[in-house]
Amino acid sequence: MGAVLARQRQDVILDEIRRTGAVQVSDLVARLGVSDMTIRRDLDALARRGLVEKVYGGATSTLGRSTDEPGFEAKSVRQLAEKEAIARLAAQQVRPGTAIGLSAGTTTWTLARHLDDIADLTVVTNSVRVADALQQRGRTDRTVVLTGGVRTPSDALVGPVAVQALRSLHLDLVFLGVHGMAPRAGFTTPNLNESETNRALAEAAGRLVVVADHAKWATVGISTIVDFAEVDVLISDDGLPADARQVLTEQVHELVIAEPAIPGRSEQGGSGGPAKSDAGGSGSEQEGAR
Repeated sequence: MGAVLARQRQDVILDEIRRTGAVQVSDLVARLGVSDMTIRRDLDALARRGLVEKVYGGATSTLGRSTDEPGFEAKSVRQLAEKEAIARLAAQQVRPGTAIGLSAGTTTWTLARHLDDIADLTVVTNSVRVADALQQRGRTDRTVVLTGGVRTPSDALVGPVAVQALRSLHLDLVFLGVHGMAPRAGFTTPNLNESETNRALAEAAGRLVVVADHAKWATVGISTIVDFAEVDVLISDDGLPADARQVLTEQVHELVIAEPAIPGRSEQGGSGGPAKSDAGGSGSEQEGAR
């Protein structure tokens, strides 16, 4: 239980640093109701993972530049409950016997582990980690296609080899993980080669679904993968602020909100449910599980 609480505190700290650029130990002590030493241990843990830079009396962001690209391990410790909830809802979009694409990323990697009960899938991915997650069960009714390419710090396979492989494909459904999402910029990445590869994956989709937790809002990478209007469904979580929901509801075709299962939360339902779905352009929010 202690480890879960530590991760929750660290998610709160990361969200605050992302929002304001810096945090002070004294403010976090008051906000989280824990000791000075507990906060300092949390900051030490985050600094060891390369997620924050410790300064006198607090910490600052290491993610301020549009070309900053955290590694897979650094990203995998963020928003764990949110990613689980998003992945559960995303898996409900997949039908047996279809061909789907999964981009590289920790959210799509989480999604891959929720596809076990779906039969006869063909899955195309530019991620060795995603491919490994799909093949761990040893299923004989599943085909996994790995694009090849040059590996990035975030563990994506990118470049001309990957792009060429993707441009010849036609997929029923593609799930795209992103580094950031913001008005005008759309859905972005800090890696130019990854942007080109993800764009080719998106262009192969009959239906495009972006999976992105609330911490991606107002983060802008150097290159746009797709604009908001090009996305059929965006699945995010209930930490997404009201102003973001308003913008996204008006611009994506459908916004689906997952509610993570967080210890101490009184709502009924497990990770990923119930969901809230905003039909693009309607400005209204409809309750109901997807």
